[in-house]
Amino acid sequence: MLRTHLAAATPSTTLETIATPTLWALTIAGVIALLALDFLLTRKPHEVSMREAVGWSAFYIALPLAFGLWVWTTHGSQTGLEYYTGYLVEKSLSVDNLFIFILILSSFAVPRVLQQRALLFGIIGALVMRGIFIALGAALIARFSWMFLIFGAILLVTAWGVLRDARHGGHQVDVNELRIVRFARRFYPVTDDYRGTRMSVREAGRRALTPLGLVMLAILGTDLVFAIDSVPAVYGITGDPYLVFATNAFALLGLRALYFVLEGALGKLRHLGYGLAAILAFIGVKLVLHWAHGVWTWVPTIPTVASLAVIVAALSVTTVTSVLANRREASVLPSGHR
Repeated sequence: MLRTHLAAATPSTTLETIATPTLWALTIAGVIALLALDFLLTRKPHEVSMREAVGWSAFYIALPLAFGLWVWTTHGSQTGLEYYTGYLVEKSLSVDNLFIFILILSSFAVPRVLQQRALLFGIIGALVMRGIFIALGAALIARFSWMFLIFGAILLVTAWGVLRDARHGGHQVDVNELRIVRFARRFYPVTDDYRGTRMSVREAGRRALTPLGLVMLAILGTDLVFAIDSVPAVYGITGDPYLVFATNAFALLGLRALYFVLEGALGKLRHLGYGLAAILAFIGVKLVLHWAHGVWTWVPTIPTVASLAVIVAALSVTTVTSVLANRREASVLPSGHR
């Protein structure tokens, strides 16, 4: 099994990766090609039909599954298991991203014909930010083993925030209170209406933002927050920066189509926040144990197969309980209206 090593000049931790420079180049080229394809598909604004959304969602799920099969057969079952587990974590967190995207697009009353373009630029921004955080995380982990402790603490704090949101009925976002939106409004006027796919126009001799421009700023602001959460989460599954990047890229690339498939169903997953909180807390503990094991060898670590079992169980239980809660509510409502 071919693995290369990434390490700083005087590292305390050695990072192993399956990636060669050629594989990195091919992967990045493939991501850019898929983004270019998405850009061409959204060049002419149009409403997305359910058939179109389901078709592209199926493609963007089949692609990472097939890639994982190549990883498994080429680099072994342990590496393949790490990839699939990391992808499942990132896909789960990307569904949580969609809640925020729905709130932002709804708050700004983005026309349906423009929603694809807003989502696409949001995905590009998320990929760039996560790429930066992945590289930064790899450099820090290679030099400082205690970064696992910091990453674990970040995930535990995030898990508490997700749990608090879930207990209060889900995400609450006031886009006008987002710092990046308030900052933009301070320096630029905003037009009253949308101007197609343009994010800024020139009016009365000065540059003005369109509502779509504000939408993009709001989405990019949330992309930054999610990058801080999701990158440590997948580093809790695998220490390979390439697999971290691949799982993030595959999870994000299908979001545009998945948004239109799940737009109506997301609100019904009322307990998903509890499952995500449990997953983030579990991975946070795993990272802390990983750091502690490096200091005290008697401290146990959590194997990847156990991580996969916990993640699948958390998502399955919260999905089932959400469905049951919706059914109970549906059975009560008719009698309550009589």
